[in-house]
Amino acid sequence: KLPAYEQKVSDRILTEIKSRLGYMVKVGLGYLTLNRVTSTLSGGEFQRIKLATSLGSALVGSMYILDEPSIGLHPRDTARMVEVLKELRDLGNTVIVVEHEEEIMRAADQIIDIGPDAGQHGGQLVFQGSIKDLNGKGQTHTTDYLTGKEKIVVPSLRRKWKDSVTVVGARENNLKNLKVTFPLGALTVVTGVSGSGKSTLIKKILYPATGRANGSVAETPGKYDQLTGDISKIDHVEFVDQNPIGKSSRSNPISYVKAYDVIRQLYSDQPLSQQRGYKPSHFSFNVEGGRCETCEGEGSIKVEMQFMADIFLTCESCHGKRFKQEVLEIKYNDKNIADVLDMTVEEGLAFFKDKKTIYEKILPLNDVGLGYVKLGQSSNSLSGGEAQRVKLASFLGKNSEVKGHILFIFDEPTTGLHFHDISKLLKAINALVDLGHTVIVIEHNIEVIKSADWIIDLGPEGGEKKGGNLLFAGTPEEMVKKSKSYTSEFLKGKI
Repeated sequence: KLPAYEQKVSDRILTEIKSRLGYMVKVGLGYLTLNRVTSTLSGGEFQRIKLATSLGSALVGSMYILDEPSIGLHPRDTARMVEVLKELRDLGNTVIVVEHEEEIMRAADQIIDIGPDAGQHGGQLVFQGSIKDLNGKGQTHTTDYLTGKEKIVVPSLRRKWKDSVTVVGARENNLKNLKVTFPLGALTVVTGVSGSGKSTLIKKILYPATGRANGSVAETPGKYDQLTGDISKIDHVEFVDQNPIGKSSRSNPISYVKAYDVIRQLYSDQPLSQQRGYKPSHFSFNVEGGRCETCEGEGSIKVEMQFMADIFLTCESCHGKRFKQEVLEIKYNDKNIADVLDMTVEEGLAFFKDKKTIYEKILPLNDVGLGYVKLGQSSNSLSGGEAQRVKLASFLGKNSEVKGHILFIFDEPTTGLHFHDISKLLKAINALVDLGHTVIVIEHNIEVIKSADWIIDLGPEGGEKKGGNLLFAGTPEEMVKKSKSYTSEFLKGKI
């Protein structure tokens, strides 16, 4: 205890410290240690720290713009987030939130809905008003989901499974010596509040442990005793993250799903190409030949601004077309290669409808909800969620070149997705399982959780002391009946 004088001096400081720490707890970060290095925080955690800082500064008359503050939040924590946003508003501030989370939408004073769809079919103000004004106003996916006209249906049957792998003695970070069984040939969703140990169990133990067993991953797993079960039935492990696709900014959706090779061949087969002796490589922007050499096929020139962010200027030689003029003279159905790269996925499907091989390679991009993305869109302009869905598309249908039984791991694939897109994503993920693969998803979204064949729930809280326990493993129906966890409480309203 401090002496009287020091207590008086420190009183104001302690009040400020307690206030700011209180806001950290309110935004769902109570599980973080105070000495946590910021580089180890997720994007959602870092955004919430900035939000707590804003609350602590007690500014009035400011405008706060938040981009998906619910990322990485369990529904329990989302409710707390809503209270924090209301506090900011009640202090006399304006709060604008870009969000897909139903709970935050329902708490809003005003909803501004842009649509009706994505890309070329979007960009219009389709609804503005309060949640009470929704009924009968504006036919949009948002209003239809909020009023219950559209919904993601609960599967009538859960897949039965007999093969599985079991992690025994998982004790990395806050995990409490867990024994967890993961079904094979099913869709498993790993749930729990923020900081409960989901990522540690899956990313740090299951992924590297199964990957090392079949030689597809070299990473060293965290602390665990053994991996048992039908490990030999897994031929390959794929961690589908939100990192950019490809190795350079020239990578794009059409090359990632292996459709561009066939398109280049098609253009090299055109009569004018044959006369000029053009090979498929002339239609590549990765090698010399047909690409614009000023920008090396980028379409833009990077100008380094030293102490400021780099700027990109449209290439003056090719005017952003990426290729030499003589290559652009080669046309198929009145379109040159630059025109094709500038098409959206939807336009590409219509354009190549008579070319079965190309059509079948592009189709999965549309199936995962990326119909609005351009075929030649640079990888560095795709969001994390879009990049993840491009990767998912590359494994779907007749596209996939990886044979055998694959264990797919997704980390919060619904990030940045509207209800309508989540519905498409679930169809794509279920298509993988129907092909005989295994899918494990770390997720907070109740729509995905209710669609699982098997749920693994960790908790009960986040952090070292209260997190890291296995609370439940079973079907969604069993969870609602037997479990009293936070996830179970929110799931009850959806099943």
